[in-house]
Amino acid sequence: MQTTHNTILITGGASGIGRALAEAFYALGNQVIIAGRRQALLDEVTAANPGMASSVLDVGSAGDIERFAAQVKQNYPALNVVIHNAGIMLREDVQTQSLSTAETTIATNLLGPIRLNAALLPLLLKQAQATVMTVSSGLAFLPLATTPTYSATKAAIHSYTQALRYQLKDTNVQVLELAPPYVQTELMGARQANDPHAMPLKEFIAEVMGILTDSPNATEILVERVKPLRFAEANGGYDGFFKTFNDGMAAAGVGK
Repeated sequence: MQTTHNTILITGGASGIGRALAEAFYALGNQVIIAGRRQALLDEVTAANPGMASSVLDVGSAGDIERFAAQVKQNYPALNVVIHNAGIMLREDVQTQSLSTAETTIATNLLGPIRLNAALLPLLLKQAQATVMTVSSGLAFLPLATTPTYSATKAAIHSYTQALRYQLKDTNVQVLELAPPYVQTELMGARQANDPHAMPLKEFIAEVMGILTDSPNATEILVERVKPLRFAEANGGYDGFFKTFNDGMAAAGVGK
């Protein structure tokens, strides 16, 4: 992926990894548009980054995606990079919790990127050079038992991304997958942003941008910290690692 001279849309760009990526790309001189559900947070980011654009989007709503995509195609005809970052991560107790959490998670984390990609792909195919980047997770490869639907949606995004890359292999659209580890954001609440078990956000973004710059043909963007999860099955001893990982996360209170 080229890291300059782009027009980049980042969903979930008002906070966490999305905001950090938006600011990193913006600092390189790219035109950046961030999308998110809360106007106040979007305004906070654009105020701190004069010239960055924003638009409200509920990625879990098919109707809102249709409206948003039409607006983007009209306002940003040079759009050539879409980063599907928006997502939610909610703890679930499968014995007591209703299906609403799972259904909302699937609509946001899986159907959202698929719908938005379908809406914007015709525009991307018109560009000389374009990139679609999905954001999965290390949990796509080794699930966190307390967030079963989140982990399942990220595994599905990994599979979708592989198929998308194959189908677009002879086009101008490069397809990338960013798989973060546990990072200091507020994805699961304020506690996570300061959890010493999580990777500091600045370190994560610096490593990601380094990979994009130094390895422009990489298809999976993997920081070192996520590799034990990414290659857990290939490395052998998966069942033992699954138990050790989930026991350790539970003991650390992750997600509480």
